[in-house]
Amino acid sequence: MIQEREGQALPGYPVLFVLLAATLVLAGAIWWEATNAVASVFHLGTALFAVLIALGYAGLTAVNPNEARALVLFGRYAGSIRGQGFWWVNPFTRRPRISIKVRNFESQKLKVNDHDGNPIEIAAVVVWRVADTAEALFEVDDYEQFVKVQTEAAIRTLTTAYPYDVHLEGELSLRGNPHEVGEELQAGVQSRLQKAGIEVMDTRISHLAYAPEIANAMLRRQQASAIIDARTRIVEGAVSMVEMALDQLSEKHIVDLDEERKATMVSNLMVVLCSERETQPIVNAGSLYQ
Repeated sequence: MIQEREGQALPGYPVLFVLLAATLVLAGAIWWEATNAVASVFHLGTALFAVLIALGYAGLTAVNPNEARALVLFGRYAGSIRGQGFWWVNPFTRRPRISIKVRNFESQKLKVNDHDGNPIEIAAVVVWRVADTAEALFEVDDYEQFVKVQTEAAIRTLTTAYPYDVHLEGELSLRGNPHEVGEELQAGVQSRLQKAGIEVMDTRISHLAYAPEIANAMLRRQQASAIIDARTRIVEGAVSMVEMALDQLSEKHIVDLDEERKATMVSNLMVVLCSERETQPIVNAGSLYQ
């Protein structure tokens, strides 16, 4: 693999001053040849001198902040320049520029089956930057397109490994564990983009939903599950309150209840505590046994 190395470059401003001075000398030589009769060899020397000055100007290049330039000399990689500023390099090199800024990429909404086989829609945001300019330019055809394709492939692979929602306690899910899923997605994307010299800095799921054809059914299922969970907690709380009431009545000797009266009291308290509507009290003026 072609890996990045430092390219050979000279500070540009001293070279520019030398080229400007050489240009003045060239202008004086041309004026002198035009006003005096000289041999043809002097004209040839002046032409060669002009060509050298032109090549010198061609070697001047600027590198902007958060940008790098790769040097390619006759089809051979000759290093990269990362330092911002004005530089002079070999004028025969080709100098493609490459941005090393931090970038965001948001994938399209992909329709994928989760671990349970349910069709879902999912999308993710990837924060990335070019870490190795040589690998990014020469190991893949188009590194930006490579990031897009490989990210979507990693998302599809991750989605099939987890269910949309948790069914068993301790199980990871796409909806319930976004941090853990995001870290695994980052590792998966990084492993795919490593060969292209790309560093993945962060990944997050930006969109997650059931596919439209099953969204209504899954919504009813979630609502039913939520109702069951709520009822379970209500019943557990009601049983604890009834138990506490019976214990305190017995400890403080407020009233002595036989088993039948305890059953009636438990039934009444459970109705009051578990009912969804407000209960209306009924005063019994007679005996429980009548």
